[in-house]
Parts: sequence; C-alpha cells; structure tokens
Amino acid sequence: MKRTVVGTFFTFLAGSFALSAQVETPSDSLPTQVLGEVVVQGRIAESYVNESKSVTVYSAEAIAQSGAVHLVDFLQQVAGLDVLRRGVGPTQADLNLRGGTFDQTLLLIDGIALEDAQTGHHLANFLPPVALVERVEIVRGASARIYGQNAFSGAINIVTKRTIESGVQGEIQGGSFGTAGLEARVSLKTEQTRVLAFASHAQSDGYRYNTDYHQQQWFVSLASGSSERPFRLLAFFTPRAFGANGFYASPSAVDQYEETQASLVAVTQQFQIENTTLTPRIYWRRGQDMYEFVRDRPEIYRNMHITHKIGAAVDLAHESVLGKSGIGVDLSTTSIQSNNLGERSRDMLNLFAEHRFFLLNNNFDVTPGVVLNYVSDFGQRLFPGIDMGYRLNARLKTYLNWGKTFRVPTFTDLYYSDPNTEGNADLVAEEAETAEIGLRLNRKRSMASLALFARTSENLIDYVKSAEDERFKASNIQSLQTRGVELEYQYFKNNNAEIPIDFRVAYAYLSQRLSDDAAAFSRYSIDNDLRHHLVVSASADYTKTSSVFASLKWVERATGRAYTVVDLTLSKTLNDFSLRMGLNNLLNQSYWETSLIPMPGRNFFLALKYSP
Repeated sequence: MKRTVVGTFFTFLAGSFALSAQVETPSDSLPTQVLGEVVVQGRIAESYVNESKSVTVYSAEAIAQSGAVHLVDFLQQVAGLDVLRRGVGPTQADLNLRGGTFDQTLLLIDGIALEDAQTGHHLANFLPPVALVERVEIVRGASARIYGQNAFSGAINIVTKRTIESGVQGEIQGGSFGTAGLEARVSLKTEQTRVLAFASHAQSDGYRYNTDYHQQQWFVSLASGSSERPFRLLAFFTPRAFGANGFYASPSAVDQYEETQASLVAVTQQFQIENTTLTPRIYWRRGQDMYEFVRDRPEIYRNMHITHKIGAAVDLAHESVLGKSGIGVDLSTTSIQSNNLGERSRDMLNLFAEHRFFLLNNNFDVTPGVVLNYVSDFGQRLFPGIDMGYRLNARLKTYLNWGKTFRVPTFTDLYYSDPNTEGNADLVAEEAETAEIGLRLNRKRSMASLALFARTSENLIDYVKSAEDERFKASNIQSLQTRGVELEYQYFKNNNAEIPIDFRVAYAYLSQRLSDDAAAFSRYSIDNDLRHHLVVSASADYTKTSSVFASLKWVERATGRAYTVVDLTLSKTLNDFSLRMGLNNLLNQSYWETSLIPMPGRNFFLALKYSP
C-alpha cells in the first residue's frame, strides 16, 4: 500500500507541474483572500493557505450566513464530516470524519482537547454557541502528532471570539414543534481588557413522542494584558435534558431519557520574546451524564456518570533561519464516578515535537514530528508523522503527508455492563496509519482543493455477538482499509458586485473494507458509513439589507440508502434589528442518520436579533 501511495503521489506531482504551467503566475505575492491570513492553531502557527495538509477553515461570517441556530446544524454542511444526530437541536450527535467512529474525531475548543473518557458520545455537548464562534478549523487525516490521542481520523478545533466591541446583543427564536429560544450577550472592551458574557436558553416539545429538550448555555471570556503577554480566562457550562426515544437500547425503547452537563474552565497566558512564543495553560473539563431507561422511573434502570479531566500544558514555538520549531507537553488526569462503571482513573502524558524546514527558495516545506504518549493503563507509544508541501507558483500548492495515530478505549468500552451490553477490560488501543496527497489552488476570489487518502486501521473496537440472544461484547476484532477522495471549490463574494455571492461545492467519496469477516451482529457496522457526500451551498446579498442562503446535502451510505436534504435561510436587516427565517428539509425527505431514528420532515424557525 505504501508503494502505491508514493507512486501515485509522484504521478500526481508531475501532473501538478503540468497544470501549473497553465495557471497565471502573478508578479506579486498571492492577493489577499478572505481566509488567506487566518492562522491555524497549533504549536507551529501557519496561515491557512500555507498548510501542507487537508485543512478547511470556516469563518464567523460563513457560519452566520448559514442561519444555523446550533453549531451542530452548521457542521452538517461539511463534506466528509458525518454528523450523526439522534434528533434535532441540542440532543445527541456524533462527529465522524472520513469514516471514523464517533470517538475517533477529536474536538477541541481553542486548542484544548475534549476527548470523552466515559463513552465518546458526548463531544457535541461541548459545542459553543454560534454567536461566540470566531472560526471552525477542520483538520483531516492522522493528527496524533499535533493533538494527541483520539485525533484518529481528524480533528475539529472551535476557535471562540477574541475581537469584540463593547455592547449588548440579544436574540429570540421560535419555530416548529414548539421550539423557542432566548440568548443575550454583553461585551466590554477597554484599552487592555476584553470581557464577554453570554447566556441562552432553548427548548422544544419535540417532533415526535419523547423528543423534547431543554438546554442552557453559559459562557464567560476574559482577555487582558499587552500584545506581548496576553492572558485569557475561558469558562463554559451547558446543562441539557432531552427525551431519548430509541437513542440507545433499540428503536422500541421509546421512553428513554437523558440529562447531561458539560463544563470547561481554562486559563492561558502567552509570552512573546523576540522569535520565541511560550504558551502555558491549565484547564478543567467536567462531564455529567444521567440516563434512565424509562423516563421518571429510575428504579427500572438508571445510570449516573461524572467525569473530570484536569490538565496542564505548555507549548513553545521558535522561529530561526533553520525554520520553525514547536515542542509541547500536556499532562492530565481523568477520573470517573459511576454506578455502572465504578470509580476509575487514568493519567496521561503527551510530549510533542516538530520542526518545519523551508527549502528551494521557501517553495518546499517539510515538517516531521512525533508525539510520545503515555497512558497509565495502556503504557507508552510513539507516533510519528510528516507533512511535505511544494508551492508550484504563488497560487498552487501540492502536498503529501503520512502519520500514525491511535485511540485509547473509553471506560464504557472497558467496564460497562447492562442486560444487553458487556465491556471488555482486555481491550487494546486502536491504531492506524494514514497517507494522503493533495493539491490546493488559492486565487483572489476562489479556492479549489483535491485530496486522496488511504488509512489502515488495526484493533478496531466494536460491540459484537454471534447469536441474537447473546449480549453485545466490546472486542478488538477488525482491521479496516479506508480509501477516499475529497474535492472542494469555493468562490468568495465580491462586495463590489451588483449581487455579492458566496458559493461552495464539496464532494467526498469513501470506500471501506473489513480485512476479515464481520461478526453476525455488530453495533457499529460500517454499513451506515458515508459512501458519497455532496454539499452545495450559496449565499447572496440581493439587496444591501437582505440576503438568502441555500444548501443541498446529498448522501448515499454504504448500504445504498440515499437521501437529499435542502435548507433555506432568508435574512433581513432593519437598523439595529435583523430577522432570519429558516426552512429546513424543504423536500420533506424521510430519512435517518443513525440508530434508525427518523429525522423531522419539513420545518421552520424564526429568529429576531438586536445588535446596536
């Protein structure tokens, strides 16, 4: 497989050189585009257009244009990202990149890893409010050497707002199924201090029996200090409660109920000394999950889990004539108290190191790196990786990367027990090796990219059984070969045009093959994985105060099951007020994303925002 990937790369590179001869080479540097100066977070800071891996960045403006009420709704529009919802709004959703399972895509907020040691199902609980998101960075492929464990198939980094102006904002929301929401934001800016506070409440009666929900979000951000020594405090808390009709046990378990809490507190200080940047950080993550098999009857079956993760990290970046260097250390301890899983804990240490070389008049960059990982109940491992990129001209770049990655079993994988499910304390960590080649074109008003990737995964964990009357048991039983292609084109609006238009089309193809025979019964069968995923979206400012956003998502899963979802958002601004109206699932498609849970048919929402 490695020979095939490398050979394909050189064929691809030769074709890229031929293509570059047909592309206009400007006399100046690349003209500034909308995302050209965005710096992707990492130990080695790099602008988005210079990255030598598959990275997509979505700005706050793009997120706002989509009309998404919850961030999980916006992530639905990312090709190759399978957002498996068990309902709408802030209920339960899994985030899967490139065919990975729900715990193989790492979620970060401002660079803080939020892996879920309990079950892996609760990452979406930590998604911040749309109004507070500065940008979303989607990093595809093996990313362990950058972020550590669980960045198996990729990582999603949510960067929260830092640049604010003093003022007060408020929004009220309403829509189908008795959906209602209220949010308020207060910000204060002085010469060296910025304070941002946010609070919201959302609720719904649900689109079918026992799918109601209630959610609150509380967010505080404090930034102060000089540009050489910026300081930031981040605090986030969101409790939610929802009916879980058919979510876990089986589609016939219609009375399930769940309450969760997600908390995050982080303090970061940065020191800039000439060409060296030192960034220490401490953080605390808390999760709480209460599950009832029959709502309001805990005596039948009830689980309560509380997890804590406390950590400290230090990153150092240095730039010299030899290139850019980055090293980091992240030390954390995770514990759980559970009536089912017992009292468990694990300690983890990650040591990161990477260096970026620039050769051939800075047109060729090479970034080798490695992470040394130690987990107290799984021992130590070394996971290397390398990125290489060559700039064919000021607008066109080709790249190749390779890396190894891993995922440590959750406490649920190891110790869970109920009448239908059994954990396995003898599980070993999942591991994978990924190779990727790509091409990216950046022009003043447009961007295009192509990526081809291959991943070999070993010791994958699934819950399987050989007979219908047996319990599902967690087992390392499978190796998986994954191949994929991703294409994307984006046109950035020209504000001087008569009708400014943003346009994006993205397509992802995925092929997965098990190396051995699948079990007779599998809980996480690959049959539900994406095979084809097409996303088309466009926004247009048809007047100075009015805009429209439309998106189409076409999906075909490995079983051949296909569906098309079309959404539309209309916006109107009047002085200090803006009105949004969203129409979801315009075609009234009947479909489900996971666990045979039907998604709602045609529905609508309204939102009125005050922003003086």
